[in-house]
Amino acid sequence: MRAHCFQHVPFEGLGNIEPWLQRTGYSITVTRFFDAPQLPHDHNDIDLLIIMGGPMSVNDTRDYPWLNEETRFIRRFMATGKPVLGICLGAQLIAGAAGSKIFANAVKEIGWHPIQGSSGNADVFAFPEETEVFHWHGETFTLPANAIRLASSHGCENQAFQIGRNIIGLQFHLETTPAAARAIVDHCAHELVAGPYIQDKQQILSAPAQRYAVIRALMADVLAYLHASRASVLR
Repeated sequence: MRAHCFQHVPFEGLGNIEPWLQRTGYSITVTRFFDAPQLPHDHNDIDLLIIMGGPMSVNDTRDYPWLNEETRFIRRFMATGKPVLGICLGAQLIAGAAGSKIFANAVKEIGWHPIQGSSGNADVFAFPEETEVFHWHGETFTLPANAIRLASSHGCENQAFQIGRNIIGLQFHLETTPAAARAIVDHCAHELVAGPYIQDKQQILSAPAQRYAVIRALMADVLAYLHASRASVLR
């Protein structure tokens, strides 16, 4: 089994996703757009596509022209029926590939804030009624026409969505480890300004170990759900 990761900046990597992939038997390859924006030659070489976050916007194609080619690759890969996971920018790229508009949210969400599971649909992944997760985003998107909303928050309506059985987009960061939280704080500290859903550095970095354990377990549940969706492709 082969997992491929689209990584947009060096400080937003796989986090707690990597040990899950290794335990489950996946080999891991990475396209590092910040280093060499070389897309995979053939989607047949990939069993699971994971699209990470980044501080750029889906709309920043003038500054990051590879976003156009990345979006086209994602659109083609989505059509294969294989599992796809998008996180933050990755979720917005999936939404854009599915025809949605990406735009500035009314507020930024940065730090630890609750989300509420909202699908009420037994055929899709079920988030808890409420759980506290890590956020770092200022943009949002219209829900793709064929998607089901999985979670919302007080600051952002579309926090998670699912398309079919095999595609999930998360606006928030379940992959975050303590080291990953410190890395994004170090690189994006200029965004820590006053706002109703923006925590300061101390609030972000003082999160207890149990909070990381909760999101790690939830990330594992999402990955296991997508991994199971491979069966429908292989049949």
